Amino acid sequence: MGLDLRENLGMADGFFQNDGQHQRLVIGAIRKYQPEIVLANALADRHPDHGRAGHLISNACFLSGLRKIVTTDADGKSQDAWRPKYVFHYIQDRYYDPSFVYDITPVFDRKVEAVKAYSSQFHSENYESSEPQTYISTPEFLNAIIGRHAMFGKMIGVQYAEGFITEKMIGIGGFDSFIQRDT
Repeated sequence: MGLDLRENLGMADGFFQNDGQHQRLVIGAIRKYQPEIVLANALADRHPDHGRAGHLISNACFLSGLRKIVTTDADGKSQDAWRPKYVFHYIQDRYYDPSFVYDITPVFDRKVEAVKAYSSQFHSENYESSEPQTYISTPEFLNAIIGRHAMFGKMIGVQYAEGFITEKMIGIGGFDSFIQRDT
């Protein structure tokens, strides 16, 4: 996917909570990498982990900016407080009206490839399993996600776009930031 790195904080599927222990793990990662923008799960979704993760990340992003919350890095050194400027929640299974959409046309095929890489979870022509079919392992599920990206793209005059929800109002630096759409 062209990532510089990927780090797993080791939280258990289905059993992590939005509590101090898990917030501190996320706070430590935020302070380590100091991102300006954080992309997080939707705040509510079909799978309970998604909404819980969305709230956990949102809360940790705020708390990471508080100097009185002390965290240390892997070497035991105290980390500086850091708060990302924005937290954007991507839309997952449930439909939400996005706060804004982002043109993903140039990377759309790579995104679909990445989703299909999880062939034990999502539909893939190459995966053979005796596992029962689930809600997300049907071809219709992936087709619905692709259709949503196409619909969001059509709304702004591009082939594919991804919708995001933000909890705080965002602004633009200039009117030349808008995508030109022929009407």
